[in-house]
Formats: sequence, structure tokens, C-alpha cells
Amino acid sequence: MAPALFKLSLKELQDLFTQGDIGAFDIARSYLLRIGQVESKVNAYISLANKETVLAEANAIDTDLRQWRKTFPLMAMPLAVKDNICTQDLRTTCGSTMLEHFVPPYDATIVSRFKEQRYLLMGKTNLDEFGMGSSTEHSVFAPTRNPWNLDCIPGGSSGGSAAAVAADECVAALGTDTGGSIRQPAACCGVIGLKPTYGRVSRYGLVAFASSLDQIGPITKTVTDAAMLLNVLSPHDPRDSTSTKQAPPDYTKAVKKKDVKKLKFGVPKEFFSDGLDPEVERHVRAAIQELKNLGGDIREVSLPSTDWAIAAYYIIATAEASSNLARYDGVKFGHRAKARKDLLDMYQETRAEGFGSEVKRRIMLGTYALSSGYYDAYYGKAQSVRTLIARDFQSVFEEVDCLVTPVMPTAAFPLGEKLQDPLQMYLSDMYTISASLAGIPAMSLPCGFTQTGLPIGLQLMGRPFEESTILRAAYAYEQSTQWRKKRPPIR
Repeated sequence: MAPALFKLSLKELQDLFTQGDIGAFDIARSYLLRIGQVESKVNAYISLANKETVLAEANAIDTDLRQWRKTFPLMAMPLAVKDNICTQDLRTTCGSTMLEHFVPPYDATIVSRFKEQRYLLMGKTNLDEFGMGSSTEHSVFAPTRNPWNLDCIPGGSSGGSAAAVAADECVAALGTDTGGSIRQPAACCGVIGLKPTYGRVSRYGLVAFASSLDQIGPITKTVTDAAMLLNVLSPHDPRDSTSTKQAPPDYTKAVKKKDVKKLKFGVPKEFFSDGLDPEVERHVRAAIQELKNLGGDIREVSLPSTDWAIAAYYIIATAEASSNLARYDGVKFGHRAKARKDLLDMYQETRAEGFGSEVKRRIMLGTYALSSGYYDAYYGKAQSVRTLIARDFQSVFEEVDCLVTPVMPTAAFPLGEKLQDPLQMYLSDMYTISASLAGIPAMSLPCGFTQTGLPIGLQLMGRPFEESTILRAAYAYEQSTQWRKKRPPIR
């Protein structure tokens, strides 16, 4: 067995497996050994799959393939799933005391699709509690650490998934993105993170945070890997009323060309204002120049409603969180307070014990925004702003095919630096929130490193359901640079 199987991309690993050069047992053993080497340092997982179960499934795959040589794109591929996506018989905690012992009786649609492909589930990854955070520090299972610098955050809320991919603890992972929670940790950890168009991927079995914003997407080592995963994730799901019936294309066809000729790229001036770290701006500007060198038509554009996006997002998202999290009251499932005098006391004590400080903060903000006398002034106004933001994107996409921006105003910051200042933490998502409000596809890919060795991310945004366009642009840029070849120093 090659000891470095865990260093390969999904496409490279799948090619070796399909050709018969390696078996599923070889893959499983390599990744289990890697997890044993680094997981204690990174803390990417909340729950690891049982080793014997993983090896038994790998053996079964190898045995079956002796009889029939049919493989699926994800067969025997070691994947991780964010711990707010339901997995039957494996607990789904959402990083919270409230669901610490919850074991779902069913699989999310996307997990069922992975099982049909006979993938290898390595475990459930760490996250900010209920997906509320930008650093994966708001988890009751301790923070995840950035593989590039263990003293820094991995981003959030899908920090566990991004760190697991960067540290080679899985070949790819699923994350969820509400306001940037796939793209921002992908940028922090130097990997690929794709938020599909709202409705492109089924949300059935996803524990809801903000239902009009939540979207599941892949976190991978390469752009090609993201296209491969999206092919499996994107078909229509009748169990999800928001799932589009628009047939998906073959996204792997988009990752063939190494140029972006005839593509028009817009650079929104509002994304290069005060607050953007000069080192980050320099690398993003250099990436824009590289896209021009590859044949892209670069134009400055304007998204005038951008300055209102954070305010609108944190009203809409918290209002929907307040509604969605009302179900956690200690009655039907989840944590229940032991000391209680009556029903009302049980509700209060259960929620006081079960939720962390950030979740409580957002529930209170959302409840206030929805309260009588304030609904129109806050929630109604935020929805109006959301419409303006969507119209801005609609207008600008009449001129260009893609938008190019930073992912974060800074690179990953030290653990604990912003825990006492929630507003500063919220500003980490200032460049990703607009795409979530508009429901358009967006992705992050590496475009450089700081002088201290931390990754910097480039964001590409596209028209609704045109993931192929941003995948094409991302692939051309990825192939023209060497950033994807750098690996974290963790051993």
C-alpha cells in the first residue's frame, strides 16, 4: 500500500481505484492512519466512524468488485460530513449540548446518495453551534484548529470540514453555507469551497439555522473534485420543496479548459474599501490580473446595496433562527433539564442549559426583530434590502459572467482574538453574505499566502444555476498557479 494515498485529490484517488491499482481497504487504512496521526492536534471531528465498520465496508467493496467491475464516482472515497447533516445511526450534534446525544432515525438525502455510491464515511465534522459563527470556536466540543497554524482559527462554521480536508483527514467533505460558512473556512484553510445556488442541492435532513439561506456544498482539495461532488449532490429531491427541478449539467465538463477567453469578470468596487487587509488585497488583485492574462475581460462594476448586506443578513438570519430553534424545548427530543418545577420552568432551564452564548444571542436578536411593533421596522425592512441586493446582482450580471472579490477582509486570525467582540466576528463574513442573500452560486479558492504562511482566498460569484461558469474560471486560474500544491506543515 502506498503510504501517501491520503495526499491525493479525489480525482487522483478515484482514478487509481477505478484502474484497480489500489483497493478500498488500502484507501481506508491510509486515511484511518492519517486521522490517528493528526486529529488530536486539529480536532476536526466531533464523531469518528468506527474503524472496524469502515474497514469492513472497504473489504466488502473489494470483494464485490471481484464479481462485477462497476464503480461509482464516489465509491470507496473517504468523505466527511458536517455535523448538522443527519446520518442514521451516527449522532448529529450540531456542536451543541442541546443535541449532544441525538442519533437521527434517517439519513439526509445527500447522505443517502453517498451511500448509494458506497462511499466511506470517516466521521462528522466540528462546527460552530448550530452553524452560528465564523471561527468554529462556538462548539461545545472544543474549537477546531487551523492545520496551517494550530494557534489560528480554521474559519467557520464549517471549520471542521475545511480543516479535515486541509489536514488530509478525508479526501473531501460536506459543509453548509448560510452567510459564508463554506467559503470563509475554505479560504482560511487553503482549500476549495463551493456554495451552490439556493435550491441546487437538497436540504432534506439538514438541521435548519436560517431556512431561506442555508445551502449544502462541497469542500475539496481541487476544483475538479468540487465538480465531481456537485454532480452527485445536485439532482432534484422531491422531499425538499425548495429543490429545483432544473436538470443539472455534468459539472466535470466545465473543468477542461485552461483559459477564460470570452468570459467577462466584474470587480465590485465596494469589495475593495476600508477594512480590507493590504496583503489580502495585493494577492486578490494579482489573481484578477492572472485571469486577465488567461484571456478574461476585466471590468469594474458596482453593487451599491453592499454596505447594507451585513445588517440585513443578521436580522433575517437571526429571525429565522429564532423560529427554527423554538423546537428545542426539552419535550420531544434533545436535551432536557433535570431540575424543573413545572412545564414553563422545564422550557426555560432546558434552553438555558442546552444553548451556548452565541446561539442565545442570535435567538434574542431574532425574537426582538419579529416582535410586535418591530417586525416592519426590522425584519420587513431587511427583506426589502435583500430584494435590492438581488436586483444589484441581476443588473450587474447583464454585463459580466463572473464577479471576483476577496473572501475575507483578513487571513485566519488567532484563536480567541474576537470571541469577546461579536461585531468584529460578524465582519469576517462581510464579503460572503451578499451572495447568500441573493441565492447565487459562489466559491472560494486559494490565491496566495501571507508572509506568516496563512492561506488567502479568492471568491468567484456567478449567475443563478451557472455553477459551471465559476467552476470553469476557477479551474483555469487553479491550473495557471501553484497554490494548490502547497500543503500545511502539520505532521
